Amino acid sequence: MPTVKLTHLQYTQLNPTTWCATAQVSEPLCLSFDTFREKSSWLWVFNTSTIHFNKMDGLNWQYYSPRVILSAREMAHQQRQLQRKGVRLLLQQLLNYLELRDTLDESDFPYQLIDSKHYVCFSHTGATQKKAVHQNLNQSLNTRSNSKVAVTISRHRPIGIDIETNDVAWHVAQRFYSDNELRVIQSLPTSQRDIITKLLWQIKESFIKIHQYKLAQGLGIDYSYLIADLLNAIRDPLSLWVTADYRSQYHVAILPIQQTVVIF
Repeated sequence: MPTVKLTHLQYTQLNPTTWCATAQVSEPLCLSFDTFREKSSWLWVFNTSTIHFNKMDGLNWQYYSPRVILSAREMAHQQRQLQRKGVRLLLQQLLNYLELRDTLDESDFPYQLIDSKHYVCFSHTGATQKKAVHQNLNQSLNTRSNSKVAVTISRHRPIGIDIETNDVAWHVAQRFYSDNELRVIQSLPTSQRDIITKLLWQIKESFIKIHQYKLAQGLGIDYSYLIADLLNAIRDPLSLWVTADYRSQYHVAILPIQQTVVIF
C-alpha cells in the first residue's frame, strides 16, 4: 500500500496537559499488476480492440487508464488500512510537534505511551457514506480515497475523541438515545436538532472509548443535562468551545471546524 499523506493538520491545546490533532489523510486507490490480472473478468476496456494479458506489461500506463470495479469489501478494507496508518502517522506528527520521543503501547486499552505513560485516543471517519460508496464502485485507477483522522494525548487520565463528518440519522438516534434526550431534542428547531443529535453521538462515542462501554450501553447513557450547554456552543461558534461535565468530572471540548469532540 502506498505511503499515506496528511494534509490540513491542526494542533489544539485543550489544557496544560491535553493536546489534540486533526488531519485529512489520502492516498491513491490503485491495484498492483497481479491484482489487475486476477480481476480481468471485471475489466472494462474502452476504445481498444483485442488485448492479451501477456502483453500488458508493455502498455504505457501514463496514457492508458482502464477502469476497474472494486468490490465494496475491498474498498472497505483499503479504507480501514488507510485510517489505521493515518491515525498512527498523525500521532507521530503530534509527538514531533510536542517534542516527545515515545512509542505507543497497543497491548491494552486505554492506549498509553510506553515511557511517559501519556494516554492516547484515536478517531477516524471515511469521506463518503456507505450509500455513496456502493453508488461509486466503478473507480478509476487514479482515484484517491480520503479520510479525516484525529488523535488526542493527555498526561492526566484516559481521554476520548470522536471526529464525524456525517449527520446522525434521526431514526438511529431514536433507537439508542434516552427518553430524556429524545424529549429535549424533539422540542428543538430542525436545524438545532440535527446538530445536537450529532454532538451527543460524538460525546457518547468518546465516553465509550474512555470507559470501554459496550456500544449499546454507551449510546444509551443519558446526557440530556449537557444539551443546554451544547445549544450555547452552537449559538456562539468558536474555533474551540469547552464546558465542564459536572456529573462525570470531565470536560467536553467541541472543535466545530474540525468536526471533532474531545472528552478530557
